[in-house]
Amino acid sequence: MIPSSFPEKEEIARLSARMLLEIGAVHFNAQKPFTLASGLPSPTYIDCRRLISFPRIRSVLMDFLAVTVMREAGLEAFTNIAGGETAGIPFAALVAERLALPMTYVRKKPKGYGRNARIEGVMKEGDRVLLVEDLTTDGGSKVSFVEAIRETGAACAHTAVIFYYGIFPETIETLDSHGISLHHLCTWWDVLKEARESGAFDDATLREVESFLSDPRAWQALRMK
Repeated sequence: MIPSSFPEKEEIARLSARMLLEIGAVHFNAQKPFTLASGLPSPTYIDCRRLISFPRIRSVLMDFLAVTVMREAGLEAFTNIAGGETAGIPFAALVAERLALPMTYVRKKPKGYGRNARIEGVMKEGDRVLLVEDLTTDGGSKVSFVEAIRETGAACAHTAVIFYYGIFPETIETLDSHGISLHHLCTWWDVLKEARESGAFDDATLREVESFLSDPRAWQALRMK
């Protein structure tokens, strides 16, 4: 069913942050920082993949994502919904169902045999594709997926994610430079605010997280020495 009426963006951000906290997708640890894919330390980690195991919250967030895309990009902006391998695939399928559109997915690299394809499913030249993923940090993987989509002759100028870090200014610059608009539900700042209001973590941990979010590169540099 295509969603049509939902809360304003600020309320969607608050509720999305609350639901991610509720299912245990948010991890804060100031004493033993997590190691990100980049190899850099972080007191924060989010696991949006947990959503697939929580059907009620999953359903609400997918409704939120669908309506966010329609509000910000247009009701008839897309003809195809593509998920990024692997985390984006289930969410792309759920959004495609809500928007009554075909669904495809994009591999991180050609599979190495058969057609050696990166695109699975039916994507046609001239399609207007929305790339769906679970989250974005610096935008790099989104550019790679979009380039693969564009190689088919389809157009892709939008990506939608549940969670956007919202702390690295180069992310939007990177996406803008490749002609990609980002749509998201919430950021670390929304999660931090909701964590404070709900008492989900102790004050010392939240202060350290805020220090990281305010200047992540400086925070990481101090702990890499």
